[in-house]
Amino acid sequence: MTSPAATLVVPVWNRRELLEDLFHALACQTVRDFEVLVVDNGSSDGSAEWAERNGAKVVRMGANAGFCRAVNRGIRESRGRWIGIVNNDVRPAAGWLEALLRAADQSGAWFATGKILQAGPEGAIDGAFDALCRGACAWRVGSGRPDGPLYSEPRAIAIAPATAALFRRDLFDRVGLLDESFESYLEDVDLGLRCALQGLGGVYVPEAAAWHIGSATLGRWHPRTVRLIARNQALLVRKHYPASLLLRWAWPIVVAQSLWGLLAVRHGAGLAFLQGKFAAFANRSGVSRRPAAAPHLMPLLRASEDCILEFQRAAGFDWYWRMYFLLTGRVT
Repeated sequence: MTSPAATLVVPVWNRRELLEDLFHALACQTVRDFEVLVVDNGSSDGSAEWAERNGAKVVRMGANAGFCRAVNRGIRESRGRWIGIVNNDVRPAAGWLEALLRAADQSGAWFATGKILQAGPEGAIDGAFDALCRGACAWRVGSGRPDGPLYSEPRAIAIAPATAALFRRDLFDRVGLLDESFESYLEDVDLGLRCALQGLGGVYVPEAAAWHIGSATLGRWHPRTVRLIARNQALLVRKHYPASLLLRWAWPIVVAQSLWGLLAVRHGAGLAFLQGKFAAFANRSGVSRRPAAAPHLMPLLRASEDCILEFQRAAGFDWYWRMYFLLTGRVT
């Protein structure tokens, strides 16, 4: 059997109405050489059965195994030369897949992502691509900002959001699958770091538009969401930062993660933030540490932080990033 150009892996846990809308958008794609593989995390609303009736291959996890395990199972079961990871609350434009395939092939990139807009009439950016500061806190570039020329230029990137992105199948043979100890959130940042440390880069394709509802399952500041993000910020440090870098960048790490904790407190999730940090250090057997040499990681993170500073200066500073750059001495 001939392999399709792409397999689109869609992890789901209930919210069948979101899946139906996604399928309607996928039916309008200008490229038809793809398969849809739905990985069902124990839905109780008939999502798996509906997907099967509408032509998708369905893998049943039997229970809510988390985002990473579901995606990894989908990657293992896929047949495509390219593997797309697509959230169920994403609505790709008709030319989304065609634009990503074309740009990735022409550039020789290992992965590609497009311009992700917030669902709704405002036309705000949900995220273009991801960048990471020295303090191990990530920013989805452009999040919440009005769309415009700043986010309409293609560029090489290091980290693609696992919201709606395309990856070469061989990439996972080179760097491994998603790290399941992250469960959900920042697993794509971890993957991007592993790729970048091996010299495997991606491309941002602004013409490949998609709309994202965002945190449709739990909510952006739900205690479980905050707990997982807070824990995984610390896991990034544990996994990737050698001791020499921990000492050198102790202040940016403290600043970045403490400021994020203040945001959590502001949204009524301070306890969840503390629980997440405690969980990161209480479980010493969870994340598998990779021996990243400081000389390789330092320029990578400096370049990523420079990207954040570039976009913040161009569009106006968010409170979080203004305070981070002020306290770390990068702006006055």
